[in-house]
Parts: sequence; C-alpha cells; structure tokens
Amino acid sequence: MNTTQGSDLILQRMMTLHPKIIDLTLDRVERLLAALDHPERRLPPVVHVAGTNGKGSTLAMIRAGLEGAGGRVHAYTSPHLARFHERIRLAGRLIDEEALARVLDRCLAANGPEPITFFEITTCAAFLSFAETPADWTLLEVGLGGRLDATNVVTPRLSVITPVALDHQGFLGDTLAQIAGEKAGIIKRGVPVVVARQEDGAMAVIEAAAARLGAPLLAEGQHWHVGTEGGRLVFQDESGLLDLPLPVLVGPHQVANAGTALAALRALGQDETACEAAVTRVEWPARMQRLSGRLAAQAAPCELWLDGGHNPHAGRALAAALAQLPPKPLHLVCGMLNTKDIDGYMAPLAPLVADLTAVTIPDEAATLTADETAAHASAAGMTAEVAPGVEQAITAIAARDPGSRILICGSLYLAGHVLRLEA
Repeated sequence: MNTTQGSDLILQRMMTLHPKIIDLTLDRVERLLAALDHPERRLPPVVHVAGTNGKGSTLAMIRAGLEGAGGRVHAYTSPHLARFHERIRLAGRLIDEEALARVLDRCLAANGPEPITFFEITTCAAFLSFAETPADWTLLEVGLGGRLDATNVVTPRLSVITPVALDHQGFLGDTLAQIAGEKAGIIKRGVPVVVARQEDGAMAVIEAAAARLGAPLLAEGQHWHVGTEGGRLVFQDESGLLDLPLPVLVGPHQVANAGTALAALRALGQDETACEAAVTRVEWPARMQRLSGRLAAQAAPCELWLDGGHNPHAGRALAAALAQLPPKPLHLVCGMLNTKDIDGYMAPLAPLVADLTAVTIPDEAATLTADETAAHASAAGMTAEVAPGVEQAITAIAARDPGSRILICGSLYLAGHVLRLEA
C-alpha cells in the first residue's frame, strides 16, 4: 500500500460509519472526544469562525496576520478542494500523509463500530493533531451552522461571525433569523465576538445571544468600520485608524472580509504588522483566483479564472468582483449541485456574461446535469450550451473568442476538480 492510499482507504472506511439519518447533534463527537482523552481541551487558544459567506476567506486572512506576526497557527477548514490534507494545517503546514493516516487510524480505533459522520470523526482527528503539535493559535471554521456543529465543543479566545444568508435550510431553518440563531450558537459566555455587517433580522438575533451570554460584541458599523479610499483599505476602531493596501484577494466582498479579519486581529491584541500581513500575504484558492497552470495554458490567449461560490450572496459578490475587472467578454463554465439555489446564484451574473457553458461535476452524486444547469441559465436570460467537461468547454471558448475572459464557477466541488486538473 502506498502512503497516499493509506489515508484514502481510512477515509473510505470512515464513510461507512455514517448514520443512516443525519441529525445535528454533538453526542457522537463528544463520545469520541472523551474516548480520545479530550484533545479539544488541550488546544492552543482558539478563534472560532461561523457564517454563511466569507468565513474561509476571513479565516485565511486571520491566519496570514497571525503568521505574519511570527505566530505558529493551526487551522481547520472545510471542504477541501483537491485533497483532504488541505483541511488540517499544523503549525503553518498542511498535515503530511504519514501524520494524517496515523491520526485517522487512532480515531477510527477509538470510535469502533459506533455511527458517526465523516465530518465529526475527521474533526476529532484535527483536534487530536492540534493538541499534540505545539502552536500559538488554533483557527476553527464551522462546517455547518454553528450551535450543533462538530467544532462547537471548544471554549474559544474569540468568536467570529461572517455574513449570514439563506443556505442549508433543510438543516438550519427556513428564515434568516433561524439560521442566524444557529450561527450565534458558537457564542460563549464572556467570550468576545466579532460580527460582520448583517441584515437587521440576523443582527438582532446575534446581539440578543451575545447580551444573554455576556459576550462583548464587536460589530461592524457600531464598533469598527472598513472601506476603501484612494485605492487603499481604511479600517477604524476604538484603537485608531489603519491605512493598508487592498487585499490581494479580488473583489469588494474581500474588503468586507478583511474588515472582519482585522477586527479579530485587533481583538487578539495584534499590531499593525499582523494587520498588513492579513491583507497582503493571504492565500485562499478558488475565490476569484486567476489560474496560471495547465488549464490556463490551454485557454490562452483567454484569461482563466476560478471561483467556488455557490449561493445567491456569493453570486452577488462575484458579480461585483467581475464588474471591477477591466472590460472583456465574459464566458462562464458552470457546474452546480442540486441542493443550491441555482436561480438565485445566476440572476446577478446574467447581465454580465456573453454566454454560459454548463458541465456536470464529475464524481458528485448531487450534481445537476449539464442540461439541467443550462436550462437554469436559459431561464435567467443567458445564452447557454453544454460541454462534456471543463477542458472541452474552455478549448471551445478560446477557439471562438480568443482574448476573452473565462470564469469556471458554481461549486467548490467543481473548483476542486479544476485545481486537480491544473496541478
């Protein structure tokens, strides 16, 4: 057995333990953590990040800031794009194959035959890795919701809530207030919480939760402000003014995410060195990422971009980011899951595009077929066609409209497929 196969085979075995019905509960994860002697109680200081949109980018900026100030940082994020190892970053480096296989095996042995979700058991593996590797900070991204998410078994140094929007209604509730209540479930008694700008209904729920738990609130628009001026990012809170370069991540929504990250860094006592590193040294793939590898060469002389956003809020953010780029004809290559609000995602993009080529996401049971995605695009007012795959789509676009802009979009799962092709 080669080493790569080692973790892959263990991950496959973990999938067989999945409960027949997914019920959001902390019972399974708490049982396994107890069997592992509670690694969640032995973590370096934790920053816990929840929200519907922007939590990955915000966490990446916090990490860049803490590392820029010399800190060693653990980070747990999901989903992965190209390989599972991306989810667990130990003291600044992705977990290696040997360490991953070892910790997964320990969790599998401790769990035995008991039902547990894939996310729950791999979260326990991350905690075990973090507890046994020295570092200064631990950054945890919520997987789904907050209140009953597998990560919500820690008492953090700081909680962070990025913008809340409608998503995963089947698990989190049908209204923005209900979903905000789930996200606010990460707020702990007496622990400060940084909150990005929210719609009024969501903010009221978060404020009430913070007040009930005596958690100091650091809310955008009340306790801190972020914006742009003269091609620079300007952040202000009670500690003073920061005048910084714009984030290297593309789009106006990344300015908002940067504000949340800067507010978090200031709450953690970090200085301007950390704050500048947060916006200049951040890396976060598949968020308006300009590709430059094998697929980009295949698309030349077209520009090739990749974005993994997949809900209406992400569609609006993507449209705003595209509007800031120098004008060029825009062609979308799009694949989406059938669990998403496809029409809500496509509506803000429709006025900007020349056409959309739909693809089926390989190896994803919940993918829309290319024909289904094309039908949604046509209903949104776009000229739509289908292609058997991403490579065929970009080759055809480059041949008929050289020098244009191609954006592959619609799903993080499609983005992962593309990044594996790029490697």
